[in-house]
Amino acid sequence: MDLKDAAAVITGGASGLGEATARYFAEQGAAVTVFDRDTTRGSQVASEIGGHFAETDVTQESSVRSAIDYAKTEMGRITVAVNCAGIADAAKTVGREGPHPLQLFQRTIDINLIGTFNVARMAAEAMQENAPDTDGARGVIINTASIAAFDGQKGQTAYAASKGGVVGLSLPMARDLAKLGIRVMAIAPGIFMTPMLAGLGEEVQAGLAADVPCPPRLGDPAEFGRLAGFIVRCGYLNGEVIRIDGALRMR
Repeated sequence: MDLKDAAAVITGGASGLGEATARYFAEQGAAVTVFDRDTTRGSQVASEIGGHFAETDVTQESSVRSAIDYAKTEMGRITVAVNCAGIADAAKTVGREGPHPLQLFQRTIDINLIGTFNVARMAAEAMQENAPDTDGARGVIINTASIAAFDGQKGQTAYAASKGGVVGLSLPMARDLAKLGIRVMAIAPGIFMTPMLAGLGEEVQAGLAADVPCPPRLGDPAEFGRLAGFIVRCGYLNGEVIRIDGALRMR
């Protein structure tokens, strides 16, 4: 699949990795619909890239259904879904104020894992209607995991569990959707310069970058977007998780 022929929905497309992916896809000629809860920023990004915007709560079935229907109407079809919506709250299993707040753990799982599955399943339903290409392919789903799924740090029980779930669903989902010609991949990014990290200050950023073997810097969200584009183009990639982290293994 060439990006110039793609019709993509991108969750979390109002900022960070999702925004970078939306911008790259649009630059390559893809039709793009941004899904996000931030209506102001989401609409702005969509307008700047010549795309569409749908206010979306990925944890709610009705919200995702409406967004998918809107994207199909505006773009004519959906051939790519990139799940970037997520949160990264931190808390220790037992801290100074007591045990890890259960509500915080549940919220992280709801957005990062259940939200990913919610969008993927409905996007796949839409993709099955596409005419197959010469490989029999009808679409591709790209989910965002994290290197925390493999070597999560202190305070990342909820985040690592949610991203570990994203890793775990990739292969069985790829097998589920194989007969429909829909590929499923996951990207596990390391430490990227997202808006959340940008607010931490240069000293903290430099400290985080120092742990990255090569290149010794934080990841550029545009690199994530280009990797997502490569996955779309490379039809033999399926059922796998790709780390993009500069060889970082968190201590």
